[in-house]
Amino acid sequence: MLRSMTAFGRARALSACGTKDITVELKSVNNRFLDCTVRLPRMYSFLEEKVKAYLTERGIVRGKIEVYIGVDVLQEEGTVITLDRALAASYIRALEELRDEFSLKDDISVMRVAANRDLFITKKAEDDLEKDWEDVRAVLGAAVDVFLAAREREGENLRRDILDKAEKIKQCAAQVKVLSETDIAGHRDKLDARIHKLLDDHSIQIDEQRILTEVAIFADRAAIDEELVRLNSHFSGLEDILNSPEPAGRRLDFLLQEMNRETNTIGSKANNAAIARLVVDMKCELEKIREQIQNIE
Repeated sequence: MLRSMTAFGRARALSACGTKDITVELKSVNNRFLDCTVRLPRMYSFLEEKVKAYLTERGIVRGKIEVYIGVDVLQEEGTVITLDRALAASYIRALEELRDEFSLKDDISVMRVAANRDLFITKKAEDDLEKDWEDVRAVLGAAVDVFLAAREREGENLRRDILDKAEKIKQCAAQVKVLSETDIAGHRDKLDARIHKLLDDHSIQIDEQRILTEVAIFADRAAIDEELVRLNSHFSGLEDILNSPEPAGRRLDFLLQEMNRETNTIGSKANNAAIARLVVDMKCELEKIREQIQNIE
């Protein structure tokens, strides 16, 4: 299933024992690699690496992803808060120096000092740590389900759009093939007519073998059969990748480079204005596809 790298997912639920109200939000945008940022309440910061590992387990491999996890504790269990006395003493001394240095109003109070959360150490029992992860993972899983479903919906839209554009390129390539064959076939007649016109007044006998040789040289230089065959092969590869369950973004990017190369070669061999116009149309559609695959995981 093709996935877009742009998505949003959200879930909210109470923990199993009903003591925590947990909210998880995920949003992502395009990125060449997986770049994950996790924002957690300070006392749950130990879960960051577990959250990142979980996203990888769920098959998320690309995108700049921001994860927000909020935990509203309704009833505390097994948590002990202690004072960092050394830090508190140093902090209060600094406040007193600030007061004395600048003759400020002395409004140092317990509540003002307590506003500095760094003065407190929160300790949780070891068995509570795993329980916290289980509570968060349940809600995280629900949010990831929504997130991945959004990625897949957008991915399906991208897949259909890319296939539509690829079909337009196929149609242009088919026209190019017909025009190229007609162009080469008519080159002998054009060359023969020009030579007759130039030599007619001088009674010089025309070397038919030489004309055939020149036509063969032109046909070899202008032939685009190989490029068209490779391009058609790339179309098959494109469909295979788009229908593959594996992440497709990087493979599509590489394949598109190859398709561009073949199209440019066809354009460089074009001796026909109609072919040149078709090549421009093909390159325009390829550029549109290139822009779209930047959104694919």
